[in-house]
Amino acid sequence: MKIKDGTAWFGSPVRVLRPLDSARAREELNNLASLAAERNCTRLAALLAGKSALADFLGGVFDLSPYLRDCARNMPESLERLFEEPLGVRLLSLQEAICAVAFEPDASETSVMKALRRLKREAHFLIALGDLSGEADVEKTVQRLSLLGESCVKAAVDFLLLDAHRQGKLQLPDPANPAQGCGWILLAMGKLGARELNYSSDIDLIALIEPEAPAVPDPLEATDLFVRLTRRLVRLLQDRTEDGYVFRTDLRLRPDPGSTPLALPVEAALNYYESRGQNWERAAMIKARTIAGDVDAGDRFLAELQPYVWRKYLDYAAIADVHSIKRQIHAHKGHGEIAVLGHNVKLGRGGIREIEFFVQTQQLIAGGRFPQLRGRETVGMLSELAERGWITREAGEEMAARYWFLRRVENAVQMVADEQTHLLPDDEDELARIALLLGYEDGASFAADFRHALQTVEHHYAALFETAPQLSRGRGNLVFTGDGDDPGTLATLSELGFERPSDIARVIRGWHFGRYRVTRSAEARERLTELTPALLEAFGGTKRADEALLRFDAFLAGLPAGIQLFSLLQSNPRLLQLLATIMGAAPRLAAIITRRPHVFDGLLDPALLSELPNRAYLAERLATFLSGARAFEEMLDRLRIFAAEQKFLIGIRLLTGTIDAERAGKAFSDLADLTIGAAFDAVQEEFARVHGRIAGGRAAILGMGKLGSRELTAGSDVDLILLYDHAPEAEESDGVKPLAPSHYYARLTQRLIAAVSAPTAEGVLYELDLRLRPSGNKGPVATHIDAFRKYQRNDAWTWEHMALTRARPVAGDPSLCKEAAEEVQTIVSIPRDPRKIARDARQMRKLLEEEKPAKDIWDLKLIPGGIIDLEFIAQVAALCGFVSAEPRPTATGEVLAALSDSFADAQTRDELAEAHRLYMMLTQILRLCLTGLLDPDDVPPGLADVLLRSVDLPDLRVLEAHIRDTSKKVRAHLERLLKR
Repeated sequence: MKIKDGTAWFGSPVRVLRPLDSARAREELNNLASLAAERNCTRLAALLAGKSALADFLGGVFDLSPYLRDCARNMPESLERLFEEPLGVRLLSLQEAICAVAFEPDASETSVMKALRRLKREAHFLIALGDLSGEADVEKTVQRLSLLGESCVKAAVDFLLLDAHRQGKLQLPDPANPAQGCGWILLAMGKLGARELNYSSDIDLIALIEPEAPAVPDPLEATDLFVRLTRRLVRLLQDRTEDGYVFRTDLRLRPDPGSTPLALPVEAALNYYESRGQNWERAAMIKARTIAGDVDAGDRFLAELQPYVWRKYLDYAAIADVHSIKRQIHAHKGHGEIAVLGHNVKLGRGGIREIEFFVQTQQLIAGGRFPQLRGRETVGMLSELAERGWITREAGEEMAARYWFLRRVENAVQMVADEQTHLLPDDEDELARIALLLGYEDGASFAADFRHALQTVEHHYAALFETAPQLSRGRGNLVFTGDGDDPGTLATLSELGFERPSDIARVIRGWHFGRYRVTRSAEARERLTELTPALLEAFGGTKRADEALLRFDAFLAGLPAGIQLFSLLQSNPRLLQLLATIMGAAPRLAAIITRRPHVFDGLLDPALLSELPNRAYLAERLATFLSGARAFEEMLDRLRIFAAEQKFLIGIRLLTGTIDAERAGKAFSDLADLTIGAAFDAVQEEFARVHGRIAGGRAAILGMGKLGSRELTAGSDVDLILLYDHAPEAEESDGVKPLAPSHYYARLTQRLIAAVSAPTAEGVLYELDLRLRPSGNKGPVATHIDAFRKYQRNDAWTWEHMALTRARPVAGDPSLCKEAAEEVQTIVSIPRDPRKIARDARQMRKLLEEEKPAKDIWDLKLIPGGIIDLEFIAQVAALCGFVSAEPRPTATGEVLAALSDSFADAQTRDELAEAHRLYMMLTQILRLCLTGLLDPDDVPPGLADVLLRSVDLPDLRVLEAHIRDTSKKVRAHLERLLKR
């Protein structure tokens, strides 16, 4: 047998994988060789201890992927078996074993959960090795993953059916084939339905019921029975145990998930789709496939649904609605170079979702007349679309090649740690890990290919939708001359989506009559005239066209000149679309650029969406921006201008999907650190000119709340504590107007508050809140470090210590910052009675709920199971020593992800961290786009699209149901974890 090159295992020589660290790779091989010898895996031990291409390959795998390394450590037998049973054959054996799990004579829920987890883990491990070795291409890999998912669901369903039969709740016609005639239908949706599952994907299912099925004793009780079985199915597949989990399972694609049971009668589902179904649900149903339960009944349901999914005739309005589906991901399409670091392979510019929408929208338009276009597989349908002339052959081939390339990248990203992520790493070293896993020599060569793939996808995607049918095309006039309304123009405006066409026509006539400074020159009016049709189509696409255009009108009114802007918008449709998105989806951002048009200049930077706004990036630009400032007042104005522009640009990156909520929170916080720090430096210099300095004087700012945890939003206030220290013998400052130390630092703090919070011609830098200082509003505004230390150790309440878990020095004297950080760590680490802390936290939470009840489900901070619950869990855990990460993080999401096993199990950690990601993403977008709370009955459609794209959900009802489900889980965890 050819062991050295891997032929015996994989059927062909293995691909070369260069490790990040050769010494570490060799060490991993030696460690595993020792373990293999202990477990009697003698051939594996010999292989790993020797030198061969196969050993080098395995060393690369284990160095590059901690998850696959841990799989090998936990089950070296899976590799030992490959000497007898090559990988492809072994996967077939595992497949048979999974299918047999339900039929074991002594099968129980516990035994089935254990068996499925172990078999799935081995198959998962081997599938990855097959992919990385080159034994399987990416198409074969996703098919294997899909077959694995399908088999696990089928085995779990078969067990639950047999269990219900044994208990007399079902009367199966043939227990040897439990699914036949059982009345329980499991539809696979999304990638599982299309047999395109990615490596760490969750699985989307819809559970349906056929109440009159032969196995159902009482049709009236069928819904309750199958809802219970569906709940057990989800628990059986996704609950984390010591053996891990099988698949995360998502049921939110069922009809109206916020108000329907987990399993829905077929007739109710058909009624829903035929009466209230939307185009995104039609698109989702393209991939639907019956994979478990009553397959015949499921196939009958899908056949009956065909006329709903595949319509033979579409009018203009329906076609426009189909194309509006893509607006859920359109906003991220920017201009200039595409970032690689931190890019979302699935949802980002030029990503997988664009290819899927590229295919699905064409299928929905043409599939009613051409049955050949009704397939589930993305690449297969690209070929059919090209064959029938809907797209060019070149577009089809290039999109197919890029689809498989991006799917390989997605799988590699997920193989590192078995995380359901689609984000490339945001630092070069970790990007190199992904590149090496994919067989590249280095990160740079991978980045070049990756960027080229995204650009190719984006090019074809944009070309497709630029030529999409529009209601305005060929349907009336756009005439804005004279004083009266042109009837044809009013009709066109109505068709475009404007509700008050006469008012809109009057506004546009004002532009062309030169009533604003921006349109006073003939050339500017000419450019705007040429731009107007594209503007109207863009604003009409926001679904709240009147508001969007009126905001744009207010923006124009404040501009000093317009030729450059109009030319730019005319030559850059994507920038125009981005402007329309802001005007239609983000009233707060629209108000900012209306009041301060200069912030829009930042959008002209071609590198805007390719550079992450990290601390170094912001610090460099701040230093450049402040370099010419001389006077104190000029410095403060420049800080306001810089912060306003950068807040806006961070917001644009968030709005377009270039960065996620976590990165936005860090960027907003870094911006606050830097600008408040610069203001503090300027204030100290200015203050010293009159009052001099204190001997040995040091001052530092302690960031609290969301600034301390680096989770600021676009509209956050900033919580601070100012600490100071000085030489023991110092009695007063040495300036022309000397002050005693306590008076000196109190006055200095008041000057800082004025410098940051007082409105000037350039607005406010930040609203400051100092109420978290010792003794709150009753205490001095500046606190000596010794007084701070004494108060926190002797007099502070539990809630103050909870707040201190998020504290972080953000500016000031470096030595005092270090001392303050060490003191905070010491105070937080003091041994405490967990029961007392939990009891105090519960009482505080109860009081908060009584005094500040949530207004509705969108009040994400205050709802039971909302952000405050997550913060309380994290803070209690930090105070009680239940956080495993070192150094202890201050960010709530990082604390939740690092909760110790003695406090929360892995599934609880995952659910809490996932809830925090959801809330942060929604909160960041809502605070960015709105000035107040969201009105769920009056959501700007553009904002709805942005929200849905950010969480990858298709409908606001689905999102609201997801928030409710999430909040219930969080509240249950809070009550359990704080009941100590």
